[in-house]
Amino acid sequence: MSKYYVNKFLFTVDRNPDYLRRYTEDARTFVATWEQSIGPRLNDAEMSSVHSFTEAEREALINHDYVALFEMGAHFFLNLTIFIGIYDEVFMAKSGPLAFQKEFALRLQDWRDKDYPSVAT
Repeated sequence: MSKYYVNKFLFTVDRNPDYLRRYTEDARTFVATWEQSIGPRLNDAEMSSVHSFTEAEREALINHDYVALFEMGAHFFLNLTIFIGIYDEVFMAKSGPLAFQKEFALRLQDWRDKDYPSVAT
């Protein structure tokens, strides 16, 4: 796994309302666009050709599979915050404040007695 590239995706998309909206509305198209034109951008003038997602990373991002991303070593905080941005209102309407955070914790409860995957890049 390219933890750096996955974490760059999570960080970049979470902090840009337009990217977050596009990712929420059509994840498959947005992940492909991000991987081809947004992610490789180093700055306004330079592009990198070094990084790409693995198939497993790409599918986890497309499917909003935050459990798989966690298990692959995506940074816990970046993983949580982007999906709060996507799902918080939906879960809050059903279960009140912190509902998505509780869902996230519930889905990761099997990790309570295990060492968390390393987030080192």
